[in-house]
Amino acid sequence: MTLNPWRLRLLSQLDALGTVRAVAQAANLSASSVSQQLAVLESETRTQLLERTGRRVRLTSAGLILARRARSILDQMDAVEAELRNLSQEPSGLIRLGAFQSSIHTLVVPALGQLGHPHLHVEILELEPHASMPALLSGDVDVIITTTDFVELPVPKDIDVVPLGEDPIVLVSPPGQPKNDLAACKDEPWAFDVPGSYMANLATRLCRQAGFEPRVAGRFSNYMLTLKHVEAGLAVAVLPALAVDRRFDVVTKELPVTRRITAAIRRDSRAAITAVLAALHTRSQSDER
Repeated sequence: MTLNPWRLRLLSQLDALGTVRAVAQAANLSASSVSQQLAVLESETRTQLLERTGRRVRLTSAGLILARRARSILDQMDAVEAELRNLSQEPSGLIRLGAFQSSIHTLVVPALGQLGHPHLHVEILELEPHASMPALLSGDVDVIITTTDFVELPVPKDIDVVPLGEDPIVLVSPPGQPKNDLAACKDEPWAFDVPGSYMANLATRLCRQAGFEPRVAGRFSNYMLTLKHVEAGLAVAVLPALAVDRRFDVVTKELPVTRRITAAIRRDSRAAITAVLAALHTRSQSDER
């Protein structure tokens, strides 16, 4: 069975307007044409949709069900058509992009440098994963770069998530003092992110899984400060690989933990948001190659 949207619309209008004549006037058709199309719809569905009462017709119970289901179907089709029209428009306006620290210089800035839409402006806000999803839900940002692997908050149903790539988690130790695993660091001082942050929670969890409680020697919200602390021989740290700037003389060892980097948006297909997502995806794919 293939249902014709145009005929479904006529049936839905009959439910709303009450008479074939009114439907004909609304659709700029003759009454006989409307009746003929409704008869075809009955044939397509193999169901009696209309019944005569004197000189008028009314919907049967099956006709009422189909008419009201059709209204929902047609509304969805109209919404899809509107989305497709939006996609064809030139992206413009302001998009607020929240991204965690290590993704800004490696992913976000290069992607936006290739955006190529002169009337599209992107404002970047540094937001770690534990803070970015609430900001997206509240409308403070339009797009976030985040990871959902180690964040306790579930992804709401009205949020669309777009995979961008994977990033290993690494153990970072001073030059000349390489550490092969977390267990070897149980007596070392540690450099941590600020309390309650994504990386602080993850590092604490990994140390405890390795059988020890880390001794924290410093807390920094800036990865450059963490790397400087480790480079000076004052601590070891657990960081995402993206966060390790090669200008620092440190030793890294991949741990058997990987985070998935994703973009997330509220269900919104504005051309501007689609353009930003496309640029981020293109950049992430080029990094993988």
